Amino acid sequence: PGRISRMARIAQSSHSQLVADSHQRQPATRVPYSQVVMHDYDTAGLRAHRRERDNHFSSHYASPIPEEHQEAFAGLDYFLPDPALAVEGAFTGDERSLEVTSSTGGTSAYRVAGRIDLTVRGEARSVIALWGEEDEIFVPFRDGTSGIESYGGGRYVPAVVSKNKATVDFNRALNPWCAYDEEFSCPLPPVDNWFDVAITAGEKDYRPR
Repeated sequence: PGRISRMARIAQSSHSQLVADSHQRQPATRVPYSQVVMHDYDTAGLRAHRRERDNHFSSHYASPIPEEHQEAFAGLDYFLPDPALAVEGAFTGDERSLEVTSSTGGTSAYRVAGRIDLTVRGEARSVIALWGEEDEIFVPFRDGTSGIESYGGGRYVPAVVSKNKATVDFNRALNPWCAYDEEFSCPLPPVDNWFDVAITAGEKDYRPR
């Protein structure tokens, strides 16, 4: 199949891509490490999830890896699992629409799910959470690793919401599709979701072998 049809199929099956909004960035707040660290962390489950993702990228028709790189693809690079980077925070619903600014300059409207008050390595932020295409909630973010060890445009991490609480496991942070193929257009994380600290968890930047 041609490149255009491949891109269309991938777009239908890709993880939801997130948004930038026009709010001014909220200043970082330094607070002591709180009781947000998850206990009894499922490292085995995380490793199984990573193997499944690697297999998908290596062989699935909807892989974002360019066709010319798939034969040499040997798996993604990840930070080591860190239970301290699976955190809980207060969730406040805030259903509204945001205009998304993408890496290529276009815009689209996305639904906001709400805000999550998180403390990550001593830095407290109220981040914007968005609805994905399959009614999942996730958070686009940048951090101190962006452009160094992880993709410069930021990453996306799922959020599990239960009433007024949310769990965000940064070990499951994913690159947007444009990290693998620049032909994709990726929404940029809102400035409220820019962490100063280095969140050394999840996927690292993709470098073809």
